[in-house]
Amino acid sequence: MELNARYLLDTNVIIYLLNNQLAEPLPAGHYSVSIITEIELLSFSGLTAGEEKSVRDLLTELEQIPLSSDTLKNKTIQLRRANSIKLPDAVIAASAIINNSVLLTNDKVFNGIDGLKYRPLRLLDDKQ
Repeated sequence: MELNARYLLDTNVIIYLLNNQLAEPLPAGHYSVSIITEIELLSFSGLTAGEEKSVRDLLTELEQIPLSSDTLKNKTIQLRRANSIKLPDAVIAASAIINNSVLLTNDKVFNGIDGLKYRPLRLLDDKQ
């Protein structure tokens, strides 16, 4: 992948990254995260203080995609109308699309969303 590539990290990829479960390093490029992912990560009920610190430290290194743009709102509405996906997933997909980013995710719910570029990542326990 090219160095100027843009990636949006889904919640599951950040969890895999923090738990050292990725089979290979993330591709070179610019990384961002939806505010929805931040909310999902920090709202786990069993999150320890150490885990919260690790999440917050990583999030400070990533560009935050806020919910405030009309473009994001309209794209999210369009995706929800066209696909059977939950609102948080629609916001994440819309964030990737409008920011011209490849969504790094292992969540199959994003398969088949028109205009979304996504890439699953191999995990250490994958049988390949």
